[in-house]
Amino acid sequence: MTKQDELLTLPQVLAELGGVSRRTFYRWRQLGRAPVCVQLPNLELRIWRSDLMAWLDSRREAA
Repeated sequence: MTKQDELLTLPQVLAELGGVSRRTFYRWRQLGRAPVCVQLPNLELRIWRSDLMAWLDSRREAA
């Protein structure tokens, strides 16, 4: 987490991922392939922008 970091809602994350469906995201989460999530007391998920970017970087394939 950095000073410029922010917590993103699930709809924001799905939009950042180019419109991935909620169902696909939860399947990734079940398989342990989703970015690290923060679960709030009301059971809603949030994702730190830095965690999302780190997760995306870890998914890069060498050309």
